[in-house]
Amino acid sequence: MEFPIKVALAQAVPTLPDGPGWWYEPKFDGHRTVLRRTDDTVFLYARSGRVVTQHWMDLAVAGMELRPGTVLDGEAVIWRDGRMDFAAAQSRAASSVTRARALTARHPAAYVCWDVLQHPDPAIKDLRSRPYMERRAYLLELLADLGPPIQPVPATDDREVALHWYEALQEQGIEGILQPGFGVDRLTTMLPGRSSTCHDRPVTVFVAPQWGAWPPGPVWLCAPCRSR
Repeated sequence: MEFPIKVALAQAVPTLPDGPGWWYEPKFDGHRTVLRRTDDTVFLYARSGRVVTQHWMDLAVAGMELRPGTVLDGEAVIWRDGRMDFAAAQSRAASSVTRARALTARHPAAYVCWDVLQHPDPAIKDLRSRPYMERRAYLLELLADLGPPIQPVPATDDREVALHWYEALQEQGIEGILQPGFGVDRLTTMLPGRSSTCHDRPVTVFVAPQWGAWPPGPVWLCAPCRSR
């Protein structure tokens, strides 16, 4: 596996798929981050591939509890007053290393992980072409004994539960619902709120994989939202 990893990017699609085989996950409002545990240390990469370990040193320290060879994909988030604070996460990511350390002391981060890209077992290794349910099982296994600040994203196969998340968790900073399934890797139904690409109109985007394997990567279905 070559680093930095190119994570999924967006393209347009018309509809949000429905039917048997779908699972649902809340979409957390933070900074997309790949966490890589090597034999000696931990590296954190931004979506662009830039190394951001020094900006998220609290997560790097926590990541040392992972088995060497583990590579995770998730979201670095900051909780304040019972909700996710995207501005706080953005401030830390954009700050100097010195200021990032000061912000870490004031507002520690959490890492909400939705995927495992590489398993530490040499017989398993690269999981990017494996089905969602298989990767999900490996993810839960790897994080079972860790606890905060590194945790797996919640998931359900009950659409009614997902709809409840969609409607009830906006106040906590949940952006939408990720919808992994067998035909596509991941869907997101976006909630009204912060987005650098959203305007006052519905937007749908398909997120295709960069590694050329089936199934494809995330699909995001954006509800009408207002950029801010």
